[in-house]
Amino acid sequence: MSLKRYLIVCILILCCGSTLLAQDKVPAWGGGADLEDFSFGFSFSYVSSDFKITKQPDWRVPFFDPAVNHTITPALNSISSKSLPGFAVGFLTRYRLTEHVEARVTPSLVFADRNLTYTYVNPETNPTVTKQVQTTTVDFPLLLKIKSDRIGDFRAYILGGLKYSHSIGAKKDDTNSDMLDKLVKNNSGYASYEAGLGCDIYFEFFKLSPEIKISNSFGNVLQHEYQPYSNPINKLSLHTLMFSLYFE
Repeated sequence: MSLKRYLIVCILILCCGSTLLAQDKVPAWGGGADLEDFSFGFSFSYVSSDFKITKQPDWRVPFFDPAVNHTITPALNSISSKSLPGFAVGFLTRYRLTEHVEARVTPSLVFADRNLTYTYVNPETNPTVTKQVQTTTVDFPLLLKIKSDRIGDFRAYILGGLKYSHSIGAKKDDTNSDMLDKLVKNNSGYASYEAGLGCDIYFEFFKLSPEIKISNSFGNVLQHEYQPYSNPINKLSLHTLMFSLYFE
């Protein structure tokens, strides 16, 4: 075999070998996030929250104001809380524990309103009152994520853990307000448990994770005050539904 033919054969073998080896390598889809112990990302979330209400045994009784020495509200007919929408933006820090288990910290800034609606007997003469509980909170969830095997560019998961929430921003001072203008106040800090499910979808340069989860607060988030709207309530618990998109 001539030297020229020998060189051509060698070049073809090297090219074919390189092509075969390249085909054996799995591309680092998802930007290679799963290949590192640590990775980071950000999130956008839709939030829907409402109160679960536990009433006092005598919650229907008209409110007596000692300052004027008579009742200032009629008898209550119902107290309810309607789910209201909000949104949140946050960050993600992920640490891989095993191939199928990871720990996640996802601090978020949450903008969500809640309300309490009071209806009275004889609604024709006693109009319904709605009290808005405006809150902006910083949430600090610590979650454990359990993942399935990856099938192509898809992987399902479940997760659960604990969350601490703290209210930020100035609160309106109603110290000198009339009794009927009083606000319903919540504790500035409270803990919750969270549980949810989602899936990882792998693209060439990033990983997208649609996720839905619920959270319920521990204990009582109500600040008890002697006023017409807090007095009939024994306990308020916060229930939240959140749909998030994580980009990692």
